[in-house]
Amino acid sequence: MASLNAVWHRVPVLVRAVVVGMLAAAAGSFPWAALAGENLRHLPAVPWGPAIMLGYLWVYWRYAGGRGWPATTAEARRSSLRARPLTGAVWVPALVAGLLGLWAIVAGMRLLGRVVALPHESAGDLSGISPLTLLIFVLMSALVAGVVEETSFRGYMQRPIERRHGPVVAIVVVGLMFGLAHTTHAYWSLVLMPYYVAAAAVYGGLAYLTDSILPSLVLHTGGDALSALLLVFGNRGLMDPGTAQSAGPGGVNGAFWVNAVVFVVVAGAAVPAYRWLARVVRSERRDASAVT
Repeated sequence: MASLNAVWHRVPVLVRAVVVGMLAAAAGSFPWAALAGENLRHLPAVPWGPAIMLGYLWVYWRYAGGRGWPATTAEARRSSLRARPLTGAVWVPALVAGLLGLWAIVAGMRLLGRVVALPHESAGDLSGISPLTLLIFVLMSALVAGVVEETSFRGYMQRPIERRHGPVVAIVVVGLMFGLAHTTHAYWSLVLMPYYVAAAAVYGGLAYLTDSILPSLVLHTGGDALSALLLVFGNRGLMDPGTAQSAGPGGVNGAFWVNAVVFVVVAGAAVPAYRWLARVVRSERRDASAVT
């Protein structure tokens, strides 16, 4: 065991972080995929799958945060999760910056969708599922995505790379892996990689500045829930540029320029919002150092 541990620690930090992060993502997402599939095949009117997954997710979060065996890895797991509690003074700019960043991504993808055919999102045939059960499935899927993906990508994967190679390299690598991890989705396409890298920058920037995944976890869960609710109950994807599916991209027209203006304004507002967050965090750290 000692020799295996020595060999593992000779592996470059970047490789180790990617491997551990992907394993953490698989450990959280695969059980939900299996439970959801079985629930839809057996007793689809009863949301027993989400009930089981809620308990599993609680165990997953506690273990990732340092609880459970083995005790020798407890501190490493707690540190990797980076679920540091934040004050209200940090939560406000973190949520504002994150919301503006996500809005800019949606605006940018809608703009891209005016000139390039984006993959069409479809909820599939959901006629055999009651609205209440469907709502529970949507909310659980969003919660699983928020908790598991922020734990694995912004925590276990990004933090070690940050410490060794800095935040820029960490966020780019995590963004690429984040995109590749979604290739199992039916609507995935290479044209969506800028979206995943941009999302990694929004969430990763929050995690880096606050040293906590909690703001990105909240925003990730909420964003996925909103996107899924619009798709399932409104039959329209969040990044739908507003063109008819049969007509393809709308091209450079009035709607294109409206989307362009929205993107520039929102993205421009996100930059000072992140700077505001950085100032608040620095101020809190200075005050804490002065007290100690």
